[in-house]
Amino acid sequence: MQNNSFNFTLSVVLVILGAFMAVLDTTVVDIIIPRLRGPLSTDMYGVQWVITAYMLSAAIALLVVEWVLKHYGYKWVFIIAVAIFTIASFMCGISNSLGFIIFARTIQGFAEAFIMVTSQAILFSLFPPDKKGIAMGIFALGVAFAPAIGPTLGGYLTEYFGWRSVFFVNVPIGIILVIFSIFILNETAQKEKYPLNFLSVIFLSIFTLALLVILSKGQQYGWFRSKFIVYLAFIAWGGFLAFVINEYFSKIKLFTYSLFKNPYYTLGLFIYFILLGFSMYQYFYLLPIFYEQIKGLTSIETGLGVLGFGIWIGIISLVGGFLSDKYSPVPVLFVGTLIYLFSSYLFTTLNYYTPFIEAVIKTMPFGISMGLFFAPITTLIMQNAGKKIEQAITTMDYVRFIGGSFGTAIATNNMIFYKNKEFDGMVILQNRDLLEELLHKLFNLIGPASKALFLRIEEFFSFDYGFKYVWMDAAFWGVIGSIFVFALLMLKLVNRRNYGKNSK
Repeated sequence: MQNNSFNFTLSVVLVILGAFMAVLDTTVVDIIIPRLRGPLSTDMYGVQWVITAYMLSAAIALLVVEWVLKHYGYKWVFIIAVAIFTIASFMCGISNSLGFIIFARTIQGFAEAFIMVTSQAILFSLFPPDKKGIAMGIFALGVAFAPAIGPTLGGYLTEYFGWRSVFFVNVPIGIILVIFSIFILNETAQKEKYPLNFLSVIFLSIFTLALLVILSKGQQYGWFRSKFIVYLAFIAWGGFLAFVINEYFSKIKLFTYSLFKNPYYTLGLFIYFILLGFSMYQYFYLLPIFYEQIKGLTSIETGLGVLGFGIWIGIISLVGGFLSDKYSPVPVLFVGTLIYLFSSYLFTTLNYYTPFIEAVIKTMPFGISMGLFFAPITTLIMQNAGKKIEQAITTMDYVRFIGGSFGTAIATNNMIFYKNKEFDGMVILQNRDLLEELLHKLFNLIGPASKALFLRIEEFFSFDYGFKYVWMDAAFWGVIGSIFVFALLMLKLVNRRNYGKNSK
């Protein structure tokens, strides 16, 4: 009995550590991107492909994960994926050219998709039906906590050990994971012959690749003013249309569309797509920029600021999982959404003059709300997927990639738009006589650099003022996403009332 308990605990630790390593790598790498320009002899647009290639590869891999798992099971797919991820991490660490590191990151992203899906599937299968919420709470503890410590760890490793250490740190962890997983993990999946619609995979891959490149590179190329973006838009639309037509006429479907008849499953995915992707991802993306660009903090200080809310994600995730099991995922998700809407309001009060400690305190409710989000929404979707657990997980992760890409693109576009808008507003309101007098005094103090200095000050404060509207836009998408949560709660109440009537 004790041996079984030990194996169970160690199995949980192994799969959580695997997912933690994969998610941590995505956030740690964000910190080192600006520092790769020199070593890789490229510019900022070039090194952005280090992130973009990872995202594209992971998104495509998600489309074939279910088929692979059905044929080969959870255990060995998890082990091989961790091994490949570890090898790819080492390749990234020894990279001396942009092309090589992009190639290595592509392999890494492909392996990450398999790690994330198998770790969730294994964890979900280890726990009994009445403990699924706790299972997802434990998973959220590892996965949601990784982005919180990623900037801190990335900043520390880069500053004291160089950018290559960010990748090399995965190697010993990966080796330990592979060795222990071989002897500890048990196969929990039922292997079966599972057909795959390769044409649908190809068409949806074309759509996904084109769409993610548009969202990642649209701002750089000027969105639809660029022929490149316009061509990609046509390719994306053509790929999606071909996918729909092929799915309609084919006997073998890529997805089990009957699942979408279940309103809990469908609403859950919409909540995941809009609330997480369009809104929460914006805050994840924007907060480090706010700390570094507006507050002028170092990478390590920025990481500590992010950790201020991230640690609450880990703590509350377990609470959210426990409450989901005891009551239901829906009311827990509803409470989490209310806290999230309150936290969205607090974000709009952050600016340059906000003290660092106050900013950390004001972002804590965001961490609490996310802790009450991950476990309930994941449990809700997977509980309503029947025997299609693998498909539920892959669909959630696919939606996470697409929604997160939309959220990041929206945030980037808004930052530039509102910064320019506030700058133009400041120029219009300026008193020319007073400005000339001020510039004349500055010229006497510091010479010809006076105009450049004043311009930088104007740009900085326009960025600071514009950030308020960026926060508000992220909150707007939070309100849109919360509508689906309220619909979910109403559905739950109606079903409970109908059940009470029928039981009488």
